Amino acid sequence: MAKLKDQRTEELDLKKWIAGIIPVYGWIPLIAEFTLNTIVYNGAKLIAGNWHHYNLETDLDRMIPFVPWTIVIYFGCFLFWAVNYILSVRQGKERAYRFLSADFLAKCICLFFFLVLPTTNTRPEVGQEGIWNMAIRFLYRVDSPDNLFPSIHCLTSWMCFIGIRGQKSVPLFYRVFSCVMAIAVFISTLTTRQHVLVDVAGGVLLAEICWQVAGHTSLAEKYGRVFDRITDRVTAGR
Repeated sequence: MAKLKDQRTEELDLKKWIAGIIPVYGWIPLIAEFTLNTIVYNGAKLIAGNWHHYNLETDLDRMIPFVPWTIVIYFGCFLFWAVNYILSVRQGKERAYRFLSADFLAKCICLFFFLVLPTTNTRPEVGQEGIWNMAIRFLYRVDSPDNLFPSIHCLTSWMCFIGIRGQKSVPLFYRVFSCVMAIAVFISTLTTRQHVLVDVAGGVLLAEICWQVAGHTSLAEKYGRVFDRITDRVTAGR
């Protein structure tokens, strides 16, 4: 009996600790966002992998240098995403649901484009020597050149900035850093030859449009009602 009580106490302490980082209302939506992103990206590859793909490269894209070391930024942004999505959810329930519903809508639109307009690009020959070349070859091996327009990398990075933009509860230096980091990610997608310019522009534009839609329609409110019910049921059963 004492062990059971101690176990329950530990579970409560863990929940309080997690709630101190991510508000309870954000737990299920964040899991849903991650799940949707995985389904969209991998699902589109499974469905449209063998379809005809369009190459949207321009002469300007071909002028951009190939810089293998920028893969550090390309891969490093995953930590940036995790931190900023949590920070964005911590800005109060109303703003959190606007952010999350905008992201949800954007990922659904990405799936539409991945299926209706499958895209690809031309990858460069990569040398055999050097750690950065090895990293690039690994990236090319695990990530086929499709699902490019709009760029989810750029979309998600700009959403990370949008989520805390203008929020005084987040230090100014970090808001500036987030903007700079997002732009650095844009550049890295080009210099690693993962994307072309129109992919970057499409990702940023889609993020801004979905943010405005979520803020000027009932989308965020409806999204919030759905996930409030789900959260209540999940937490009530614990």
